[in-house]
Amino acid sequence: MAEDNKPEENETGTPAEDALEPDAGREDASADPDTAGDAAGPGTGPGTGSGGMTPEEQIADLKDKLLRALAENENTIRRARREREDAAKYASANFARDMLSVGDNLHRAMAAIPDALRDGEGEVKSFIEGVEMTGRELLSVLERHGIVRISPMGEKFDHEKHEALFEVPTADADPGTVVQVVEDGFMIHDRLLRPARVGVARASADPGESEGHAVDTSA
Repeated sequence: MAEDNKPEENETGTPAEDALEPDAGREDASADPDTAGDAAGPGTGPGTGSGGMTPEEQIADLKDKLLRALAENENTIRRARREREDAAKYASANFARDMLSVGDNLHRAMAAIPDALRDGEGEVKSFIEGVEMTGRELLSVLERHGIVRISPMGEKFDHEKHEALFEVPTADADPGTVVQVVEDGFMIHDRLLRPARVGVARASADPGESEGHAVDTSA
């Protein structure tokens, strides 16, 4: 009769009551609202954007990008305007440089005319006057397009506008002064189109020295 008081055993040999007891150590973490936000990671809570930035930070970042884009656009417009103006001002530079050769030939032709023919009468004098008039008209046309002649006789030598071909020992001019112009130079607006080729005075050590000496023009 004492065997009737034993509890029933299941197939594994453990009391049936143990199989019905809940797991006391198991807790559902998702049920705790205090830990749900921590599991999602930082920067995703209320008041932050997708990049972890607050709305104020996002607005400041967008303003900065907008200002940069506007500045870059303004620089592009200014650069394009300057390039367009330069193209209009200097478009004729190559053509003008070729026309200078024509002017040089006219100048040489007029310089080679003897004084006796200049003082003469009749058709020869009229021809000479026509050649001189053509040379003056050519210079006038060039000036209307912003091309100005450089004739630096008596001026101080300027490396940016002049090309020294030789030195002339003389006591009549200060050293570095242009005492002879072999070929006139020209400017197109504010740019050098062709340098003036000149002879430059230098101090004479020998009073009888008078021949010109070539100088290095690479400087």
